[in-house]
Amino acid sequence: MSKKKILIVEDEESLLKLESILLTSKGYEVTGVSNGQAALDSLAQEQPDLVLLDIMLPEIDGFEVCQRIKKNPATKHIPVIMLTAKKSREDMTRGERVGADWYITKPFKSAMVIETIQRFLAR
Repeated sequence: MSKKKILIVEDEESLLKLESILLTSKGYEVTGVSNGQAALDSLAQEQPDLVLLDIMLPEIDGFEVCQRIKKNPATKHIPVIMLTAKKSREDMTRGERVGADWYITKPFKSAMVIETIQRFLAR
């Protein structure tokens, strides 16, 4: 069985490293990028099995990235989990509107993130 691929989109370098190490240690193949445009470029080149997406990003924010993923027939099937410090009801509702499959707020528990990822990748 080939490794499941996860694209992490996180502009905070320390968090990107932490998430990458965590997921790699669980057997996932991880690609990490630090902005929305790099995420869209990465998706165009190689489709991951899941996207872990921050909202507050330079250039193109996570809401826009998610919306573009879900509007593209080639990528709309990819689960998008928003992982963000934005906790307001409006932000969560906007996440749903742009097509996010799940919404996790920071600070997060690693076990919860892994469990959520496993649930989506088991489908």
